[in-house]
Amino acid sequence: MTNALKTAFDSVIAPMLRRPRRIQVAALCTREKMGATEVLLITSRDTGRWVLPKGWPINGLDAPGAALREAWEEAGVKEANINSEPVGIYGYAKRLDGGLEVPVDVTVFETEVKQLVDDFPEAEERTRKWVPAQEAAGMVNEPQLQAILREM
Repeated sequence: MTNALKTAFDSVIAPMLRRPRRIQVAALCTREKMGATEVLLITSRDTGRWVLPKGWPINGLDAPGAALREAWEEAGVKEANINSEPVGIYGYAKRLDGGLEVPVDVTVFETEVKQLVDDFPEAEERTRKWVPAQEAAGMVNEPQLQAILREM
């Protein structure tokens, strides 16, 4: 391949072959305990790694509303105050059913938890844990999410 052809491929054709980034929303569930901010992490269903409650947009709900619904379904957040302005965005590779990986940008909404219950839709599929925000930054894999947690 000539340099001119490689340059044309890299700048024009290669970007068209990439999968478009998808969008998800997440609830950064927090509480204050002894003057420190704690974050609620949950395990993912597939790999068991620590994540925030998150999911795809939901018809009929705005982004914070969809994030709050995910917090209920995945972590048992029954009552909370969710901030309508995002605290950040992070990216990761989502493995879809069938093994295909797609790039995803997750918009994160801080959510002050008022009530947490033990009986929720995905209770049998996930583990949840309250941890100090700085500790949570060390438990998640995504560098941009680590940065968001360190700023808390």
